[in-house]
Amino acid sequence: MKEKLRYILVTIAGLGLVPRVCFAEGAPAFDTGDTAWMLVSTALVLLMLPGLALFYGGMVRAKNVLSTFMHSFVAMGLVGVQWAVVGYSLAFGADAGGGLIGDFSKVMLNGLVSFAEGVPVYTIFQNVANEGGIPEYVFAMYQCMFAMITVALISGALAERIKFSAYCLFVLLWTTLVYDPLAHWVWMVDGWLFKKGALDFAGGTVVHLSSGISALAVLIFLGKRHGFPNERMAPHSLPLTMLGVGLLWFGWYGFNAGSAVVGVNSVHAAGGLAGLALTTTTIAPAAAGLAWMCAEWLHNGKPSALGFGSGVVAGLVVITPGAGFVQPGASLILGALAGLVCYGGILLKAKLKYDDSLDAFGVHGIGGTFGALATGVFATVGATGLLAGNLDQFITQVIAVAAAGTYAFVMTLGITFVLSKTVGLRVEREDEIMGLDQTQHSESAYNS
Repeated sequence: MKEKLRYILVTIAGLGLVPRVCFAEGAPAFDTGDTAWMLVSTALVLLMLPGLALFYGGMVRAKNVLSTFMHSFVAMGLVGVQWAVVGYSLAFGADAGGGLIGDFSKVMLNGLVSFAEGVPVYTIFQNVANEGGIPEYVFAMYQCMFAMITVALISGALAERIKFSAYCLFVLLWTTLVYDPLAHWVWMVDGWLFKKGALDFAGGTVVHLSSGISALAVLIFLGKRHGFPNERMAPHSLPLTMLGVGLLWFGWYGFNAGSAVVGVNSVHAAGGLAGLALTTTTIAPAAAGLAWMCAEWLHNGKPSALGFGSGVVAGLVVITPGAGFVQPGASLILGALAGLVCYGGILLKAKLKYDDSLDAFGVHGIGGTFGALATGVFATVGATGLLAGNLDQFITQVIAVAAAGTYAFVMTLGITFVLSKTVGLRVEREDEIMGLDQTQHSESAYNS
C-alpha cells in the first residue's frame, strides 16, 4: 500500500500538479507528537503579542491606547517579514565566523528541512538519538515569535511620545542588529556564549535583558513625557491590563515549555523537560505576584491589582532563563525574590526620575538580569550552579549578562542616535498633549 501511495505521489509531482516531496532513502520521519506540541507552542507565543498590547495599552492614558496597541501589533508584521527575509538566517544560519552571527544560507527561509528530506543541520532541531525531531519550518516560526515579542517589550518604555515612523525603523534595525546576533551567540551550537556554557533556557539574556537594557538606552535620547513626573499619568483601564497579564501567563507556557525543543538535556520537545518548564512557569509567577502584592501592601498600606499583575509578569521574566534548569522548589524561591527585586526596580525609577513609561527596564531589564544570574546559582537539572558547587557556571552567567547587556546597550544607543539625527524620535509637544492616537493614526479608541 505504501509503495502504491509513493508511486501515485511521485507521478502527480512529475506532472507538476503538486510540489515535489523528496523521499530520501533512510531519512528519519519527524516526530508527530513533538511537531504538534511545537505548533501549539508557536501559537501560544504569538498570543503573547495581543496580551502585551492589552497589558501595556491599559496602563497608558486613554488618548494613547491605539498607538500603544500598534507598537505590539506592527512588530508582528515588521518582524514577521524581516525574520523570513534575513533574520532567521542571521540568528540560526551557519556561523559566519567567531560564533558572532549566522551567514546568509537561509535567506528567504531557503534550505530548511521541511518534509522527510533528511536530518536537520543542527542537533537542536532533533532529539539526542538523532532521530525524529521537528520540521525546521516549525522551529523557524517558533523562533520568529520570540523575535516579535522581544522588540515589542521595549515599546513599554517609549509609550506616549515616540514617532510611529521612528518606531517602525527602530523595530527593523534593532531586530537585525541586536536580537539576531544575540540569539546566535546564546542558542546556536556554534555561538560563542553557547560554547562557553551559558545557560538561557528560553530568553533571560536574549529576550528580557536585551529588551530591558535597550529600553533604558532609548530613553537617553527620547527624554521624558511632557509633565513627567509632576503630572499624574494614571492607567486608563486596569481591567485591560489584568486581561493582558492572564494572556501573557497563558502564552508563556509555549514560551518556556516549548523551549524544551532546544534543551541541552532534552530527548523530546514534548517530554519531561517540557513538563518541568511548565511546572516552574506556574510556580514562579504565582509566588512573585504574591510577593509583590505583600511588599506593596506593607509599603503603601494597600495591595493593588496592578501590583499583583506586575508581580506575575516579573516572576515569568525571572524564571524564563532557568525554567528547565531548576527544580520546582527553586522556582518558588526565585518567584518570591522576583517580586521583591522587580518591585525595588520600580521604586528605583521614582528615585532617579527617569521616565520608563510602563517599566520595561524595571521588570524586564532588572528581572532578566536577576533571572540569568540566579540560574547560575540554582541550576540542578542538566547543569549545576553555585549551590551545587559549580562556581564556574555562575561566572559564565556573569560573563553572558555583561556581554549581552553591554552589546545591546551600545548598539541601541547607536541606533537611536542615528534615528534622532535623521527622522527624529519624538513627536511635537502639541501632538503629545493631544495624544498619539489622533496625531499619529487619526483614530480614537473611545468615541463616546
